[in-house]
Amino acid sequence: MANRFDTKTRILDAAERLFAERGFSETSLRLITSKAEVNLASVNYHFGSKKELIRAVLARYLDVFMPAASHAINAQRKQEQQASLEEIFSSLVGPLLKLNQLWPDGTRTFLQLLGRGYIESQGHLRWFITSHYGEHLQTFVTAVSESVPQVPPADVFWRLHFTLGTVVFTMASADALMEIATADFDEHNDIEAVIRKVIPYISAGVAVAGK
Repeated sequence: MANRFDTKTRILDAAERLFAERGFSETSLRLITSKAEVNLASVNYHFGSKKELIRAVLARYLDVFMPAASHAINAQRKQEQQASLEEIFSSLVGPLLKLNQLWPDGTRTFLQLLGRGYIESQGHLRWFITSHYGEHLQTFVTAVSESVPQVPPADVFWRLHFTLGTVVFTMASADALMEIATADFDEHNDIEAVIRKVIPYISAGVAVAGK
């Protein structure tokens, strides 16, 4: 049993790193098995297919993040009847940073994987997320919609996707951005600081009234 667990974990760890670095489409099962030092039969045994492996990699993060994010949002809404967008987005910082405690560089890796799913049109991931974490996702969308009642639902949809793109790009470029900020402005930031810097920007973008 221990060997089975170790093999499955090695596959997940290798797949996670390669998916984040190369993307889902550009990462073959052969490359994953080589990195994990297992044979292809092990992947088929534990996961059945590449799609199932992709979902399993994301599930390790989503199983932790989604309930924690939902709880944080609900706690914020209990404090204020109509929480601001900055307060809603800020409530997600703790659950995101918690991922760093579970896996090395977990926060950034999770956001990169999530971004890959949208950039590469992995439709099965949208189904997976909505079907397995739909209740938590709806908590977030409802909180955002209630905070900006002047914004039509269709615009909220688009702006949240623009928000995801902004966050994913920022996380992918975080090291370079922090180095530039240090060299040019004598700022010394970590991942939490970078996340908090982007919150006012995305909040303003979602909240702006359309014509």
